[in-house]
Amino acid sequence: MSRRVVRQSKFRHVFGQAAKADQAYEDIRVSKVTWDSSFCAVNPKFLAIIVEAGGGGAFIVLPLAKTGRVDKNYPLVTGHTAPVLDIDWCPHNDNVIASASDDTTIMVWQIPDYTPMRNITEPIITLEGHSKRVGILSWHPTARNVLLSAGGDNVIIIWNVGTGEVLLSLDDMHPDIIHSVCWNSNGSLLATTCKDKTLRIVDPRKGQVVANNFVEPVALQEMDTSNGVLLPFYDADSSIVYLCGKGDSSIRYFEITDEPPFVHYLNTFGSKEPQRGMGFMPKRGLDVSKCEIARFYKLHERKCEPIIMTVPRKSDLFQDDLYPDTPGPEPALEADEWLSGQDAEPVLISLRDGYVPPKHRELRVTKRNILDARPPSGPRRSQSASDAPLSQNTLETLLEQIKALREQVQAQEQRITALENMLCELVDGTD
Repeated sequence: MSRRVVRQSKFRHVFGQAAKADQAYEDIRVSKVTWDSSFCAVNPKFLAIIVEAGGGGAFIVLPLAKTGRVDKNYPLVTGHTAPVLDIDWCPHNDNVIASASDDTTIMVWQIPDYTPMRNITEPIITLEGHSKRVGILSWHPTARNVLLSAGGDNVIIIWNVGTGEVLLSLDDMHPDIIHSVCWNSNGSLLATTCKDKTLRIVDPRKGQVVANNFVEPVALQEMDTSNGVLLPFYDADSSIVYLCGKGDSSIRYFEITDEPPFVHYLNTFGSKEPQRGMGFMPKRGLDVSKCEIARFYKLHERKCEPIIMTVPRKSDLFQDDLYPDTPGPEPALEADEWLSGQDAEPVLISLRDGYVPPKHRELRVTKRNILDARPPSGPRRSQSASDAPLSQNTLETLLEQIKALREQVQAQEQRITALENMLCELVDGTD
């Protein structure tokens, strides 16, 4: 008489549960644009959702604690002239988020810790390099200020957000629309999928495809007959992959192991309402005291609902086996170091005492000074008085004027911020 051997796993009993009604975010006009991104991005401080907006593109940013009904006049992040297609929080600064749009641009925004009184309309920097819509964004996991974008022009561009410069442009690798792009754990390689049904592994710094046309998959899992796009979320700490189908109402999750059959079905979280998008909280934003190993933010037509994945445990003590050290907010490399060929694993932190997000950190953009550029070498043509070079005194005067104007603008911005803070305190005091 044979007995079925049950595979041992601490994640066999993971279960999902929707948050209570008062913990949801209500009255949000989630974008109806036809695009296959998640429409939602979340970090330990903020929840960002792409929303419907007239006359351009917009998204809303809410403090995580601001649950319940959202005021219809709540300030938005606006600036794009066409619908926003993707958003992504910087992994090394919880107050910085990038947005990509149908208007072919990428904008990077600084989000204040306080609630602004009006729409945020001025990005820190606008990145222009694509010739068609930009639908995919992904920050480098370990290098500071390095951002990847992919557009309808079949081009991948890697930017240094700190200077606004293009670090790398990969424009001859994909013959058709790029469907998805992701980094490996240390940011040395990319994995891309394309409309030509080819999975490519790319070394971006060498500009080479290092692997593609795999003969057969390691494992094949039949899902269902739905034609909705699957949004995969992988938790490297637990080796669990979560699959959320747009237009579907379930989240299926599987454990990945090194031994055959490699992929092990765990369970399915099901609900009645279909999901229009999904956000996935980084591990440092979870509640370790409740053995929470994942948290999703499910987008409905007019609300966002948290879904919590938990491993049942009887003890109230910190569970070391569930929470290995995880990537923290500090970068391991500078952009120039990564571009020169260096690689580094993420800087890890312990969650034993919980995680407290750092205070507001400003992203400073330092564009290259065009005055530092040397003139091209070669024979000099004769010059008329009208195109003679500026004198040193004139040049220094212009630079001084520019410096003075910049200081005036910064002073006015600080004054506006101070007044907004005072207004927020007055409003809070009257509530």
